[in-house]
Amino acid sequence: MSTNQQIILDTLLDQQKTSLAGNFSDDDYFHLFVTDQVLKNYELSYDETDEGIVDNGGDGGIDAIYTFVNSELVQRDSDLIDGKRNSIIDVFIIQSKNTTGFSESAIEKCTSSAIDLFDLTKSIDSLRMVYNNDLLVNIDVLRRQYLHLASKFPILRFHYFYATKGTEVHPNVSRKVPNLEAAIKTHFDKAETVFTFLTAGDLIELSRREQIKSKGIVLSDNPISTQDGGYIALAPVKSYYDFLRDEKDALIKNFFDANIRDYQGTVEVNSAIKDTLMTSKPSEDFWWLNNGITITASNASFASKVLNIEDPQIVNGLQTSFEIFNYFRTNKVEGDNRNVLIRVVKTTDESSRLKVIKATNSQTNIPPASLRATDPIHRDIEDYLISKGFYYDRRKNYHKNQGRPINRIVSIPYLAQVVMAILHQKPDYARARPSTLIKSNADYEGIFDAKIPIELYYKTVAIHEAVEKIIKKFNKPKLSRIQIGDIKFHVSMYAAARIINKLKPNTKDISGIDLTALTETLVNEAIEHVFLVYDLMGGNNSVAKGREFVKEVTEQLENNLVKRENTV
Repeated sequence: MSTNQQIILDTLLDQQKTSLAGNFSDDDYFHLFVTDQVLKNYELSYDETDEGIVDNGGDGGIDAIYTFVNSELVQRDSDLIDGKRNSIIDVFIIQSKNTTGFSESAIEKCTSSAIDLFDLTKSIDSLRMVYNNDLLVNIDVLRRQYLHLASKFPILRFHYFYATKGTEVHPNVSRKVPNLEAAIKTHFDKAETVFTFLTAGDLIELSRREQIKSKGIVLSDNPISTQDGGYIALAPVKSYYDFLRDEKDALIKNFFDANIRDYQGTVEVNSAIKDTLMTSKPSEDFWWLNNGITITASNASFASKVLNIEDPQIVNGLQTSFEIFNYFRTNKVEGDNRNVLIRVVKTTDESSRLKVIKATNSQTNIPPASLRATDPIHRDIEDYLISKGFYYDRRKNYHKNQGRPINRIVSIPYLAQVVMAILHQKPDYARARPSTLIKSNADYEGIFDAKIPIELYYKTVAIHEAVEKIIKKFNKPKLSRIQIGDIKFHVSMYAAARIINKLKPNTKDISGIDLTALTETLVNEAIEHVFLVYDLMGGNNSVAKGREFVKEVTEQLENNLVKRENTV
């Protein structure tokens, strides 16, 4: 018989799945729910969460794995993260089973895979016969990142989470955990390993823990208040560090949602900030030598030396913030009399916030592409897509936090992928570079151009959404999650050209597509042709990211178009 906690958890899952992910299976949504709760403070987007999912046979008992360096996610296609001595590498490994109990075999699988996967003497290629590609790609990310920082003696921490709807853990299960810890110690003798069982009650408690939406900073003295409700103040650097961390001493990532760029690691500016923290003379205050912090807020108030800030967004000073956070977290400094300059700007709407972001980031040498999320074209796309039932996530996780349906949220990287695949016919490029596709201005301008009809963005999203829905039901043969990920952009390219009956459709062709012509029969035809080529060429991730695969798919498409023309 179900306990109260299990009944409450099932009700919670059913309600959330209905509103957010009606097209998910119960098992898939349970895993997403668990991952969101475990990594809540890291503010991952749905795209980033999906990148870490590796369950699909040959997963070594691992359903998802994520690597962070100093709280920053290391992504598959991004550059490795630089860090200083004693940087912290956190590896989160999640196993979630939509069952009512915990099993010994689940932990035994993790122990067995740890012996293989964390043995740096075993090449990734030597493990391909045992483990699936998604798992190995993410393990390779961890390995390369660790070796990249090895000379700086990083602190390596493994966080295992095993979640079910069970209400208790039998001693026979928990006694298996030391074996896993010993297996990791064999390869990383200094690594910390923490294993956490998540019961139904634990999951309910985690789901109730809300993101921090307001917080106070203890100031050195009374601030200067401005006519518009803002403040200019000096705060002790230790007090600002306390403002940045949660109850578990982790960085509060959602305070940086509106920032236009990420932490830049050991670039010259950050090295200078670090040096100031480590070596400045007592007579030289921190705020004399470094730029301050700009925080936008919906409201702010001051009382008893505490500046309370509602909905804080650190829009300028991210690099300074990270260096201060890492300095105190790594060095465990208790007392520091230096101060940081803080400006709190009360903004009434998103437009005002964007003006502050642009203005406060125009004084340093930032690549123009870093400001792309604030470009007018993205506001236009957002307005147009919302009229079609899609939510364009210009500000990362804004719509996720608003509880919008998962399959209705369109991130900037996702939109870039589908446009690159369908318009520019580079599905290999879209598959290989999900998070870095628009880093170069050339690629960005080829995708987000005011001359492109606004309808094209909607049509490409609608086409790819339909393809993803149909490809999951395809059963000739039934495709694995990895296979779907490898070919879905190629299928979308094929399907769009097939509707238009033109090998190289232009912007006008695609923006004018009649979506009623995108039938399940047509998409299934596209899947059959693309998968045939994929399978014959080896059917793996390397094939999917190669230009030769695109060439062969294009030839299949060309032959099919000719056949259609001959029958007209």
